[in-house]
Amino acid sequence: MEKNDKIYLAGHTGLVGSAILRKLKKLGYTNIITKELNELDLTRQLDVENFFKNEKPDYVILCAAKVGGIMANQTYPAEFIYTNLMIGLNVINSAYKYNVKKLLNLGSSCIYPKNAPQPMKEEYLLSGELEKTNEAYAIAKISTIELCKFYNIQYGTDFISVMPTNQYGIGDNFNMETAHLLPMILRRFHLAKLLKENRFEEIKKDLKKYKLGWGLDDKIDFSDNKSIETILNKIGAFRDKVKLWGDGSVYRELMNSDDLADACIYLMNTKSFKDIGDFVNITNGDDILLSDLFKMVKDIVGFDGEIEYDTSKPNGTFRKLMDDNRIKKLGWSPAIPLKKGIKDFYELYKKGEEKNA
Repeated sequence: MEKNDKIYLAGHTGLVGSAILRKLKKLGYTNIITKELNELDLTRQLDVENFFKNEKPDYVILCAAKVGGIMANQTYPAEFIYTNLMIGLNVINSAYKYNVKKLLNLGSSCIYPKNAPQPMKEEYLLSGELEKTNEAYAIAKISTIELCKFYNIQYGTDFISVMPTNQYGIGDNFNMETAHLLPMILRRFHLAKLLKENRFEEIKKDLKKYKLGWGLDDKIDFSDNKSIETILNKIGAFRDKVKLWGDGSVYRELMNSDDLADACIYLMNTKSFKDIGDFVNITNGDDILLSDLFKMVKDIVGFDGEIEYDTSKPNGTFRKLMDDNRIKKLGWSPAIPLKKGIKDFYELYKKGEEKNA
């Protein structure tokens, strides 16, 4: 990509999209197109086609998606499959129709079968049953991967999908109902620490800045500290403990979104996607036991209470470590170690700067 090429970044306000936008600007790209949801609804085919017809972008990076954690995926499966299918179908087809040079489509590690061999290689796609807790989202993402592949085959397009591992970083979602793993547990430990230390003014500031979800926000009485403590208990933050889902026996890989942004732009600037393959994992190539991750976050936050597991709640997939051979052969590897990344993320969160740093 040349610095003045027209680049359409779909989903620029999300965790990954905002990281890519920061990186593009830092590298000196000057012709980046972004649209807010109220300006362009990507689920509306005619609106998307008119946008591409008028703007004619040279390159497209598709980050727009409806995303969430295990609770959100289980609660809203119809919304997850419909919204993500429509976004993918509309953007990818319009990119073909209006002669986009390259398109990079963001997928997810949840596309791999529940019991896929570890680490998961790209060729394991569609080789087994999906994890039920996020099946709707996974099916939508698989469909967009296959769409890119078949457009390349039939129309000679240069479209690729990338499979990022679990992300965290600037622009993350801290809503306890819909957040991904790390911001959810980090906020829970942080609120428990504040509660134990009776720092209610800081708790109130946090609750006013970020939603809790589960219909709890409208029930908060900011004039009653006891009421606030009861609300925090409902989301698993207590004075002497933090309650977490599952039993801590599963593994997860985590990557800072700034690393993912670096990988995406690296791939957009490398040789033709046709020489890479239909899609590629963006991964560290290692993972961590959740019980160890919980202890790491607990220590970073400085909470000295206990961890209690709610084993009535699901663990999710036992392990979904992705294979890093293909991306490393292409000459890329991540730069931000997990512990340092979490420490920096927590400092931004405490300062209230994680949205605009």
